[in-house]
Amino acid sequence: AVVSTQSTGDVVMEAQDENMKRFTVELEFVQSLANPEYLNYLAQHNYFKEEEFANYLKYLLYWKDPKYAKFLKYPQCLQLLELLQEPRFRDELINVPCTRFIQSQQMQHWSHHFRRRANLVNNSTVKKEGEDKQEQKVEPQA
Repeated sequence: AVVSTQSTGDVVMEAQDENMKRFTVELEFVQSLANPEYLNYLAQHNYFKEEEFANYLKYLLYWKDPKYAKFLKYPQCLQLLELLQEPRFRDELINVPCTRFIQSQQMQHWSHHFRRRANLVNNSTVKKEGEDKQEQKVEPQA
């Protein structure tokens, strides 16, 4: 007879550690899909031709669920993960011009996003300052 020296608590802790490692590895991998040069590397090394890898990409779609997506630092990886479900897109990634196009689109998006965000912050600051000045002009009535 085999006698286990692990307590139930040890087994649970070990399982939690394994789940955390898996979560971290999958989080890092999904986010790496936001890098067009990495996608080109995967295509050049024929990862996208392997059925197991395509199945793994399909499995990773669970990251689109908001309870997981909230952990992503680079949410554009979800769009690329979605595109990677298409064999034609995976085939095109071997072409450097394709990956450069994706990269340029990302840069345009970020540029527009940060410019728009700066305008929103600026406008809200100007509006707040205007409201503060209006409050100063109104004198309390006795």
